[in-house]
Amino acid sequence: MKHRPRDPQKSKPDLALHSLQDLKLLQRELALQRKLAEEERERKAAAQRLAEQERRVFELSVGAVTPLPDKQRVQHTPMRPPPEPLQREADERQVLLQALSDDFDVESLLETDESLSFRRPEISQEVVRKLRRGHWSLQAQLDLHGLRRDQAREALGTFVQDSAKRGLRCVRVVHGKGNGSPGREPVLKARVRRWLVQKQQVLAFVQARASDGGTGALMVLLQQVD
Repeated sequence: MKHRPRDPQKSKPDLALHSLQDLKLLQRELALQRKLAEEERERKAAAQRLAEQERRVFELSVGAVTPLPDKQRVQHTPMRPPPEPLQREADERQVLLQALSDDFDVESLLETDESLSFRRPEISQEVVRKLRRGHWSLQAQLDLHGLRRDQAREALGTFVQDSAKRGLRCVRVVHGKGNGSPGREPVLKARVRRWLVQKQQVLAFVQARASDGGTGALMVLLQQVD
């Protein structure tokens, strides 16, 4: 079966019709896009006008405002100093002063041997002998020379408390031999022993060896505090 050749003259009207329809669709699409773009521009313009009114609400309310000249200065925010617990420290110092009494009877608690020493009931004589022989290495020292009574009492209480918190085991307290005191009597010697006995962190103390200060110092064994 033979196919007849297509007449090119008959297909031209169909192509023209489709082209005309496509053109109309394109025109409608372009018109819609222009309309949407115009609406978007109007919306942005309205929003900009509203923002400008809000920005100038103070000026519109009070009238024209003359801005101050810019001096090109940088405003730095000052840093606040860290808080210091001054009241708590003052309370702790007061507690130390009140806790260590000068009227405490220490003589009955001291052992009389070649030198006065102290140990709590749970501490054996062997511990005292080891302390006297220097079994524990010296880890810290407090020198009370030149301090008044209240200053020495506060310094000693703070030293013992801080040393125990740091986990120190053996410390030395130098109270002096009294060579510079009236009558060459050691003013702080008896008081230091009396104060040390009242500190729960103190397990024992002995007079220092000659090489460690002799009669002018005490070797103190501390209870470590968690």
